Amino acid sequence: MRVTSHTELLQDHHHHHDGACACGEHHSHAEVRLTQTLVGLVLVLNSFLVAWLFGDAQPVAAGSALLGAIVLGGPLVWTALKDLRSGSLNTNVLVALAIIALWGSEHYAEAGIVSFFMLLGQIIETRTAEGALASIHSLIKLTPTKARRLVGSGEEEVPVHELAPGDCIRVRPGDSVAADGVIVAGQSSLNQASVTGESLPTDKRVGEAVFAGTMNLTGVLEIRVTHVGPNTTLGRVRDLILAAEKTKLPIVRLMDQYMGLYTPLVLIIGALVWAFTHDLSRVVAVFIVACPCAFVLAAPTAMVAALSAAARLGILIKNTADLELAGRINAFVFDKTGTLTTGSLAVSRLVPIGETSPAELLRLAASAEKYSNHPAAVALAKLASEAGVPLAEPAQFSETAGRGVTATVDGRRVLAGRAQWLQDQGGKHDFLNLVDLPEAEGWSLIFVAREGQCIGWIGLQDQNRAEAKESLAGLLDCGVRRVAMVSGDRKNVAERVAREVGCREVLGDCLPETKVDFVRQVRAKGYRVAVVGDGVNDAPALAAGDLGIAMGAAGSEVAIHSASIALMNNDLRRLPVLLRLSQQTRAVINQNFLLGLFFVVGGMALGAFQFLTPVVAAMFHVTGSLLVIFNSFRLVRHGEELEPHHPAAPFPADEEASRDRN
Repeated sequence: MRVTSHTELLQDHHHHHDGACACGEHHSHAEVRLTQTLVGLVLVLNSFLVAWLFGDAQPVAAGSALLGAIVLGGPLVWTALKDLRSGSLNTNVLVALAIIALWGSEHYAEAGIVSFFMLLGQIIETRTAEGALASIHSLIKLTPTKARRLVGSGEEEVPVHELAPGDCIRVRPGDSVAADGVIVAGQSSLNQASVTGESLPTDKRVGEAVFAGTMNLTGVLEIRVTHVGPNTTLGRVRDLILAAEKTKLPIVRLMDQYMGLYTPLVLIIGALVWAFTHDLSRVVAVFIVACPCAFVLAAPTAMVAALSAAARLGILIKNTADLELAGRINAFVFDKTGTLTTGSLAVSRLVPIGETSPAELLRLAASAEKYSNHPAAVALAKLASEAGVPLAEPAQFSETAGRGVTATVDGRRVLAGRAQWLQDQGGKHDFLNLVDLPEAEGWSLIFVAREGQCIGWIGLQDQNRAEAKESLAGLLDCGVRRVAMVSGDRKNVAERVAREVGCREVLGDCLPETKVDFVRQVRAKGYRVAVVGDGVNDAPALAAGDLGIAMGAAGSEVAIHSASIALMNNDLRRLPVLLRLSQQTRAVINQNFLLGLFFVVGGMALGAFQFLTPVVAAMFHVTGSLLVIFNSFRLVRHGEELEPHHPAAPFPADEEASRDRN
């Protein structure tokens, strides 16, 4: 049994970029091996049956056993010979020597049974490893091979690789999106689980981005293509996951370094057993159980299972060493805007004055702001839509950048904007005396006047993420000793947000270099620091930490490449799940190494003292490998308890731009 074959399978079982399977020959070979194994087993069992039914037909039984032993053991011996010719002295040689020894002593049936169990172990391990990789490699098959490209007034079906940025495609209900793009017509619900890890559908409308590999559920969409092939979000994620599979933990690299000494050592032990006992069956048993498959599989199987669980949850891990490091992080440094907050303004207070109703105040303000692109106008329009408030068509619309808008609504002049601007326009109130909210703590205030009379004011804020407080508490439960927030926003604003989400340490008015200095200071005190940001303007701080985690990386090439780990959505609850996954993975690897050590060292001792026959040794070997695999695959279901969470709305790149009317 070639020990390294399992590791190679876990690390090099990849596909072509076009989504076609590059290992069809491998699958065909596996089917041939399975058939060959079954045929050999039938021949060996037939020898026992003939000997039992016809006691005097020993030559027939021996011939059937010999033929079965050749069918089963031949491939193992041939593999060992090829390895020797290439200068590789590995554990295949141990198995081949054991089988040849049984052949030479005319224990044909025993040689066949031993070969069967060794081949069975290979088949089960290979099939199980492929099953673990299937959940990751299924990403590759999500993008369709055909797309409906719009041409003139009709459409034509073309291969996906012929699409180019700027093309328009039509996606019908039930179809997968063929490329990244922006919706230009239609609205629908899309299942984005393949990219973001969120199982609940997300509503999409004109102007919003969609990703290749996501499933269109309800409406017909027309999409302008922005990225195709490997440049799509799914393509970049897939490439990074495949690259992560190739990486190795430091302990695995150490094992690879010394594995070349292992086979000669076992040969010496076998020679010593023969010298003291002159019992060939003991030597054979030692060679069989000495194959350290369980030991070698300990880390790769656990890492593949963990990567599979992380991919399902929308956690993109570029290097297995980063996954191992996550469990040892004991300090987190968060950015504020877009990380602990949504990064977009939302209406928090709606205060009418006089006889004006709240609905009327909202209708007039949102109607006046209807043609503005300011974040405050977007927030008003969103609230009006959610509340079912119909908007009027404004006339004579005019906007003074950063100050306010004026428009005629229902035949009357309406102004909405900053207090000082309304006063400059002839307002008759001291507007700031009408409110009880401190703008210094991050409130954006919009005052609304009709025919010069103030009819109310509206307070907007950058909203904290609903799960932020729960997530920070979860990190502390995972053993994190220090949680801090750094922000370029005003100190009062940063302190308010920190207070609301339960973060005790906060730093405001930070420049990018200030954030980097703070991270370095925390590391200098002996902490292992993870920095969490949006990946756009936090790249220096992300690089300064031991571990950089980018939020909301779906569709953001900067976010995907600026951090060690990327969350494909904005759900902060993934962070404690990541830490627990890392801690459990490390625990499983340690358990696997102990199991492997027991089955190898214990098995060799039992074989040397004749407690194991060659057949039992083969069963013992397979049992150890399977226990390691099954123990690792417990990680695949990690995080299933996590409730789906909708992605947050896109947030402004510059927080101050969203408050420039303060």
